[in-house]
Amino acid sequence: MLRDARPGELDRLAQIWYHGWQDAHASLLPEELKRLRTLESFRDRLLQGLASTRVAEIDGDVVGFCTLRDDELYQLFVSAPARGKGVAAALVADAEMRLKEAGAAKAWLGCAIGNDRAARFYEKCGWTRAGSSVVAVETSEGPFDLEVWRYEKHLEVV
Repeated sequence: MLRDARPGELDRLAQIWYHGWQDAHASLLPEELKRLRTLESFRDRLLQGLASTRVAEIDGDVVGFCTLRDDELYQLFVSAPARGKGVAAALVADAEMRLKEAGAAKAWLGCAIGNDRAARFYEKCGWTRAGSSVVAVETSEGPFDLEVWRYEKHLEVV
């Protein structure tokens, strides 16, 4: 089941994000950024984007989330035990629908360079790698410039 995130779920969502980030990104990204990616930093960022965050539940347990920002699929994370069960695909389809409803003709997302598992998943969902770009990722010490693979998808506006 997909639904809007609730404030009482911040700690659970931060844990999913923290562990998913460690699993998928820690070996790929600079030490300086890894140092700033604490559980508290993920919780703070979730609090800021909670209004645009949807969660996935399995048997009443929150197992993943997706956050949008403008025309960007900003964050997508699924807990390790829930991977391979269609949760991420459902969250992406939901995100695409929300982006369309908001009037976005083309959506984009940043994928850590070298995160081949995520890249294959996005491509399977119909997203196209448009190249790479530098994005200013948020940290507790201010923006951190990071080069990422940029994926895009043209959306049918409803």
